[in-house]
Amino acid sequence: MSKSANLSNQALPTALRLLALVAALCVPPAHADDYSEVNTLVRAGQLTEAMAKADKYLAAKPRDPQMRFIKGVIQTEAGKPNDAITTFTKITQDYPELPEPYNNLAVLYAGQNQFDKARAALEMAIRTNPSYATAHENLGDVYAKLASQAYSKALQLDGGNSAVPPKLALIRTLFTPEAKAQKPAAATPAAPAVTAQAPAAPAKPAAATPTPAAPAAPAPAVPTPAAPAPVAPSAPAASPAPAAATPVSAAEKEVEAAVRAWASAWANKDMTAYLAAYGKDFDTPGNQSRKAWEEERRSRIVGKSKISVKINNLAVDVKGSKATAKFRQDYSADALNISSRKTLDMARAGERWLIVRESTGG
Repeated sequence: MSKSANLSNQALPTALRLLALVAALCVPPAHADDYSEVNTLVRAGQLTEAMAKADKYLAAKPRDPQMRFIKGVIQTEAGKPNDAITTFTKITQDYPELPEPYNNLAVLYAGQNQFDKARAALEMAIRTNPSYATAHENLGDVYAKLASQAYSKALQLDGGNSAVPPKLALIRTLFTPEAKAQKPAAATPAAPAVTAQAPAAPAKPAAATPTPAAPAAPAPAVPTPAAPAPVAPSAPAASPAPAAATPVSAAEKEVEAAVRAWASAWANKDMTAYLAAYGKDFDTPGNQSRKAWEEERRSRIVGKSKISVKINNLAVDVKGSKATAKFRQDYSADALNISSRKTLDMARAGERWLIVRESTGG
């Protein structure tokens, strides 16, 4: 469920976007039915029944991140933001790889006017996934609110400062109904139910938690066109020659081999080979130092009992000493399964191709 958020007089310039589901999580069809049943109850407003089914499911699978996420949605819809904050916080502790729980925490904190906590949660979401557009947008909204508060305080302390009122007026224009009207609020569109592969596009919901939506209806059948009127026969045209397959260059093969070697090192928890796949000028997420990033990656990888990283639909584009590799990455570690689009920007360094930037989504 999604609608524009309204935080009373403290409304953010644009509604913080709250995700309804961690749609990137891969789930077996049997489990997807359980999630769908609970989501249907939530959409129907039957929150007590939805919570009962969610708790029953979690009694057997207490670490299941998807149902725990849905439980947080139910708690928010039921007007229990503190309970929802507890639920989402525990998910971030158990599954720090997931940015969505951090995003929802930020929305809940913003609803309580705890904008510093909202900012910190969103920065964690972006640190986990630097290409997470929803978190970037929400962070901009939070910064705008923090700026408004800071300018108001400055004016209160020094009413004669002529530089502050124009800045404060500019920020406040973002909070006016006219400014909000420029971004139409979605009524209650539905995002697709959880699938094994395709992530749902996040919608603009209320500061309370929205819920996922039903799958889109199939496209109508295309009618068969009428047969064309007969025409006089003409000389048969020569059959076009089959298009020649585009040859794969040696550089493309080298890049592909480098990508698969990186995935193999990750799956085997070979930290020496894994970290060596990144160039010296690798763009670390969140402006981390290279040392801090390596330590974080080491702690997240070595501690897993088993890791699987599968590369599908790999497409490589080489331009001189630069290359881009795009693919679908199926990652699983212990109880967590994630399928996502991945892009690696690479650069040639001597005889090797090294990663200089990586992003998820797109």
